[in-house]
Amino acid sequence: MNRILMWITISAGALLLLAFAALSVMAGGPKDAVQMVRFALPQMHVGTLKVGDKAPDARLVALDGATRFHIHDRISHDRIGDGAGGRPLVLIFGSFT
Repeated sequence: MNRILMWITISAGALLLLAFAALSVMAGGPKDAVQMVRFALPQMHVGTLKVGDKAPDARLVALDGATRFHIHDRISHDRIGDGAGGRPLVLIFGSFT
């Protein structure tokens, strides 16, 4: 029984090591893999937004790096395209590192 438990432990450790190695290759390195597991994976979920839905409200940082604002404060509550709306809001998602 002790020998079976040892092989199960070794197999589980080998699988974890293999999974971490694969994740490291996908993420770009071991440090990035750890950060991805630590920060990104808990935040992932399947959303319910569809084309044409209003953007969910979020607090964002402006280009100056200090000003913070909510999306709903910057988008016009008027109909878009009738000329009566406010300035366009452009959101850029990506990494600049």
